[in-house]
Amino acid sequence: MTSTADQARSVIAGTPADSADVEAATTAAAEAFASNRATTPTQRAEFLELVAEEIEADKDAIIEAAVAESSLPVGRITGEVGRTTGQLRMFAGVVRQGDHLGVRIDPAMPLREPLPRADIRQRMVPLGPVAVFGASNFPLAFSTAGGDTASALAAGCPVVVKGHPAHPRTGALVAAAVGRAVERAGLHSGTFSFLLAGEGQSGIELGQALVGDPRITAVGFTGSRAGGLALVETAAKRAVPIPVYAEMSSINPVVVLPGALAEADTTAFAEAYVGSLTLGAGQFCTNPGLLFLPAGDAGDAFLAATAEAVKASTGQRMLTPGIAEAYASGTSALRDTEGVSVVASGSEGGDHAPAPIVAEAPVELLTADSAVAHEVFGASGVVVRYDDVDALLPRLADLEGQLTATVHATSADSADAAKLIPVLELKAGRILFNGWPTGVEVGHAMVHGGPFPATSDSRTTSVGSLAIERFQRPVAYQDVPADLLPEAVRDDNPWGLTRRVDGTLER
Repeated sequence: MTSTADQARSVIAGTPADSADVEAATTAAAEAFASNRATTPTQRAEFLELVAEEIEADKDAIIEAAVAESSLPVGRITGEVGRTTGQLRMFAGVVRQGDHLGVRIDPAMPLREPLPRADIRQRMVPLGPVAVFGASNFPLAFSTAGGDTASALAAGCPVVVKGHPAHPRTGALVAAAVGRAVERAGLHSGTFSFLLAGEGQSGIELGQALVGDPRITAVGFTGSRAGGLALVETAAKRAVPIPVYAEMSSINPVVVLPGALAEADTTAFAEAYVGSLTLGAGQFCTNPGLLFLPAGDAGDAFLAATAEAVKASTGQRMLTPGIAEAYASGTSALRDTEGVSVVASGSEGGDHAPAPIVAEAPVELLTADSAVAHEVFGASGVVVRYDDVDALLPRLADLEGQLTATVHATSADSADAAKLIPVLELKAGRILFNGWPTGVEVGHAMVHGGPFPATSDSRTTSVGSLAIERFQRPVAYQDVPADLLPEAVRDDNPWGLTRRVDGTLER
C-alpha cells in the first residue's frame, strides 16, 4: 500500500488507479480501523484540526488548481477552502464534546420487582471503512476532504475517496494535505486513501469495485440520480449489504404567496430569483428549479420582470463539457414539451457556457414523467401559475422528495403558510421562508437531505454535525465488568461526556 502522498503524486503525474489499488486501499483501511476506533476524543479532534491546518498551508496551490479545473471564480473557491476547513474544525468540536457517542446508562436494579434489571450501557461505535465519492460542483467542500470525509473521520472510520475526474489535481493536492495530517497525527497510513480513474478508464468500474469491496462498510455520494442508484444497487446486492448515503436529485420548489408578492419590490424580487437561479451557473443542488406563482396582475408583473432579468444574464462556463451537454439536453426537452413556453433566455457565455432559461408551464404538467418535474442541472427554472393555495396543496404533495422547499409569505399569508408547512415537511429536508435556497450553512441544525430521490436515505444529512451519525451504530453492554467497559460508559466518566443516566441527562 503506497502512502496517500504517493497516491497524490501518481494522480498529478497522470497514473490512474486500478482494481489492485482499490484492494490495497480497502485492505489498508481495514487494518487502520482498529487503531482509529480506539482513539480518544482529543486525539481524533486534533487530527481533524491538523487536516484543516495542512489544507490551509497549501491553499494557494489548491485554489489555483481548483479555479483552473472547475472554471469557478477565485472568490468562490476561496470560500470553499474556508468552508472545508471550517467543517473539519466543527467536527473536531463535536468529537471533543462527545454527544455524538449518545451514551445511555441504565444502572442495575437488583431489587426491582417482579424482576431485577441488569446494568445496561450504550454508546455509538464507528461502522468501519467508508467510501466517499467526490462531487463535481464543489471541488473542495463536497469532495476529497469535504463533509462526507470529515464526518466519517470524526466518527473514527478510515476513508477511501474516489476523486472526481473534473478536478483531479485539486483532489490530489487536498489528498496530499490529508496524508500529511495522518503522518503528523501518528495514525495508520490506511486512515485515508485517494483513488482516481485515468483518462479513458471507466470511473464507473472503479466506483463499483470500491462499493462492492467487502471491507467497505458505508458509502457517501453526491451526484446524479443514475449514479447514486447504481451504487445503491451494488451495495444492496453484496453478501453483506451496506448503507449508501447518496444525495442525488432535487428541483427545490419555491411557493410565492399572494401577500408576499403584493408587498414585494417586483423588480428586486425577480432579480433575486434569477440571481439564485443563475448562481454558479446554476450548478447547485439547491437551485430553485420550480417556482409557484399566483395568477393575476401581480404575478404577470413578476414574470415580466423575471424575463428582463434573464435576458440580461449571460451563461457561465459549466464544470465540464458533459454537464453542459446534459443541460442543453434538459432545456431542449423543456422547450419541446407541449404546453411549456419560454419566458426568456439569456446569452451564451462561450464554450460550455449555455444561456440561462426560464420557462412557464401549466400546473397540469407536473407529472412524474414530464420534463417539467425533472431536475435540469444548471441555470434553468420553470414557473407554474396557480389560482388557489388549497388547490395547490395536492400538487405539492405529488412532487418527488426534495432537498429544500421555500415559502415567500407575509403576515397576511399566515393562514395559507400554515397549510403549506405540513405538506412541505413530508417533501423536503429544509424549509425556508422569505429567502432563496442556494447557500447551505454548515452548522449543527442544518439538514441537507430529504425524501427520495433527493437522497437515498431521508433520515440523514450530508451537511452539519448530525452527519456523523451516518457512520456509527449503537452497541449495548449488559453486566460487563467495570474494568472491561469502554471509557465512554464507565462510572467515572473519564471523558467528561454528557450522558443519559436512567433517563436523565447528566454530565
